[in-house]
Amino acid sequence: MAGDWEHDEPESSDSLKTFGAFVQGLREHAGFTREEFGPLVRFSKHTIESIELGRRMPDKDFVERAELALGSTGALRRAFGHLTRQPGLAAWFRKWARLEQQALSLGNYECRLVPGLLQSEGYARAAFSNRIPPLSDQQLEAQVAARMERQNLLCERPNTSFSFVMDEHVLQRTLGGIEVTRGLLGHILAYAELRNVSVQVMPTRSECHAGLDGPLALLETPDGRRLAYSEGQESGRLIADSKEAAVLHQRYATLRSQALSPTVSVGLLERIRGAL
Repeated sequence: MAGDWEHDEPESSDSLKTFGAFVQGLREHAGFTREEFGPLVRFSKHTIESIELGRRMPDKDFVERAELALGSTGALRRAFGHLTRQPGLAAWFRKWARLEQQALSLGNYECRLVPGLLQSEGYARAAFSNRIPPLSDQQLEAQVAARMERQNLLCERPNTSFSFVMDEHVLQRTLGGIEVTRGLLGHILAYAELRNVSVQVMPTRSECHAGLDGPLALLETPDGRRLAYSEGQESGRLIADSKEAAVLHQRYATLRSQALSPTVSVGLLERIRGAL
């Protein structure tokens, strides 16, 4: 994610909680534990728990597989049609978040904050604590929860390629303090070990930089469409025009060639953490 997309005021999650309770009731009536239900819907126990507790917006794949596993009554499909809100996500970001769930590949360049998909809970909390005007405790917790939920993508979609490029100064900034930063770097390093995740750092001392126009996020859909996303202070824009998206994909490809390799980037992250 490009920086702080999830910074809109969170909306009500009543419909998500109701849907989640409905799923839980049907699952328990069918005699499945969450561990047993997971393979049937091809989602982890953690994700099922998040959906049942109303913390995560289910996607259509979950609904269709749950329908088959729970008797194909059509009840879940009808209930799903009434879900319109996803707590903690800005209105302009929700469409992109839904596209992420199905993407074949995702790329992200950031020069302001560590991308949301790589943020530790402490770092995310520090970022939201710096919001102006300040968030209420309830709003802050909803934002942090939404950000942490999105990170399930990295582990739940092992066949999806995730690529991240960050400016070095973003990692050197001790947002939230030394301990938060040390935890953040460990969090990023753990994700960098996944085979489907690539983390690269754009060094501060660099004569060439293709990302001077700011952060960008890219994805490729299963049908081969290449989309992009750009963000301002209080708005975001999904870029579906093929020519405009192609330019941004080209810039990102150039950025990756200019940044440190994933192996060298991991070494830099370890040195930064060791120096704290």
